Parts: sequence; structure tokens; C-alpha cells
Amino acid sequence: MTITIYGIKSCSTMKKAFTKLEELNVEYVFHDYKKQGIDKEALQRWVDKLGIDKVLNKRGTTWRKLTDEQKQAADASVDKAIDLLVENTSMIKRPIIEGRYHDKSVLLCGYDEAQLETVFG
Repeated sequence: MTITIYGIKSCSTMKKAFTKLEELNVEYVFHDYKKQGIDKEALQRWVDKLGIDKVLNKRGTTWRKLTDEQKQAADASVDKAIDLLVENTSMIKRPIIEGRYHDKSVLLCGYDEAQLETVFG
């Protein structure tokens, strides 16, 4: 049962996710992609399963600071969007929770308390 939660330590949404996982007695490993980065393979896996619209956070300040050319490239090509996410990890929606729990594969994106209770409760 190895669950990894990906995100940024200082993010308020991440703090809610940590608290909820602890309430549910879920052991996890934290991967801070601000400090540790993220590889293209992990992002590709998430995008393949969840879709780029779920993984790429267009509501944050990092997206808004991109040039119009960068935004257009990301909208036109999933590969370009993934490259931007590798370079700008704060544009990855948080948290991403991945791993195996009770012999089930888990991949969740974004904080949804009810979903966490369903999966881990």
C-alpha cells in the first residue's frame, strides 16, 4: 500500500489533503514537485488517465503569467502542455494522489473530500 501525494508543501489545498489522509489513517509519501521536480513520464501517465484539462490548472497565477504564445502552444498540443508543466510545476492541479491502496490502483487529481472518503474510508 504505497500512496504518494504530489504537490507543493505550502499550498492550502495540500494542507487539507494531508489532514484528510491522516484522519483516514492513510500512510503516504509526499513528493514536493517544487523542490523535487516532476518527470515527463509521470505527467504523461496522469494526462493519459485523467486528461490534460484535469491536470493543467489554468486558474492560477502561473498560467496567467505565461505569454499568449505559450498558452496557445499548450492549448494546441498536449506534448507542449506537458513540457510547460515540467518547467512550471505550480500549474499542476493539486493534489495528485497516486498509488495502490488495498490492491486497487488510485489516481486522483484535485481535492475532493467525499472522493477521498470513498476511496480511502
